[in-house]
Amino acid sequence: MDVKTQDAGRVLLINKPLKWTSFDVVNKLRYKLKTKKVGHAGTLDPLATGLLIICVGKMTKRIEEFMGQEKEYIGKFMLGQTTPSYDLETAVTKEEDLTEITNEMIRNATLPFIGKISQLPPLHSAIRVGGRRAYEFAREGKQIDLKPRVIEIQEFEITAIHLPEVSFRIVCSKGTYIRSIARDFGSALQVGAYLAELCRTRIGNFKLDAAVSIDQVE
Repeated sequence: MDVKTQDAGRVLLINKPLKWTSFDVVNKLRYKLKTKKVGHAGTLDPLATGLLIICVGKMTKRIEEFMGQEKEYIGKFMLGQTTPSYDLETAVTKEEDLTEITNEMIRNATLPFIGKISQLPPLHSAIRVGGRRAYEFAREGKQIDLKPRVIEIQEFEITAIHLPEVSFRIVCSKGTYIRSIARDFGSALQVGAYLAELCRTRIGNFKLDAAVSIDQVE
């Protein structure tokens, strides 16, 4: 955990627990630190774990700076199955046969993702549309028009294959949705996929190894 002086504010590195929202962490720390001036630098979905940068006091002015830094994730895709949310928030709606899928095909499917690409954000996301979060429309069963955005993937490595699970490591730019990569990766293999696990391990030079749990924050 990297802690600045009280006068200059603080930067806290938190290991976000599973099923907590990023705002849950902020609210908990506002209570523990007895200050309202607390914010996070980059949202993690409730079903994701890992590094969350928390800015306290005057360091909240640097949130945008931290958010713009390169990020690293590790996780697992579930091949041959799809869900509306591209993760485990919603139930599996389609299953495909994987008998024709080889390890070589899976590794080669990462190549078109490297570099700057256009990505369509998930409907189940925190993007604001008309003053509301996109996931609010999704949970009401309403369709909205989300615009593609340009993101950059510096590294996309397949670290293990145990079908239907495929483990990966991704280094990417701000604004990248790993759930959308899961969807597009499955589409590239023509069998579908969803994001089964996700952990953020790095933001810029800040690493998960240096983070603490919420209970460890004094």
